[in-house]
Amino acid sequence: MTIDYQRLWQHVLAQFAGGPASIHGPSHWRRVERNGLWLSAKTAADATVVRLFAVFHDSRRENDDCDPGHGARGAELAAELRGILFELPDEAFHLLHRACEGHTDELHSDDPTIGTCWDADRLDLGRVGITPSADFLSTRPARELARHGRVERFLETRASHRKGAP
Repeated sequence: MTIDYQRLWQHVLAQFAGGPASIHGPSHWRRVERNGLWLSAKTAADATVVRLFAVFHDSRRENDDCDPGHGARGAELAAELRGILFELPDEAFHLLHRACEGHTDELHSDDPTIGTCWDADRLDLGRVGITPSADFLSTRPARELARHGRVERFLETRASHRKGAP
């Protein structure tokens, strides 16, 4: 089964309590997806799990403040929609579920897919005025990004180097 990500995102967004302007909403989910896809190319993470994490990890937030348990609720939404809007083998689904559940309460993961998911989310902390710290990242590529302070600054630096700029 090919995943229709647009349909999945629309379905999840329609149920999202925070609305489209939430700091934990769809703009954040898109940046997490972008970060995660970039990282997954370097970490050998399962890119499908990373993309699904992007939409589910904060999908059941009830507010933009402290919301304990929102990751577990997002994991449960993924379980409800598995087999309806997407398919994943059991092992990959287990990674998605763990990544969603632990993304706010756990510090590091040695699993490349879970670590990539968490790092993709943490690299977007700039949206709330927090500079990502390498101390809280699981993967080497994410720690390299964090040394630049913002993902955008890192990507701009890499692009200018590819163009031959000094």
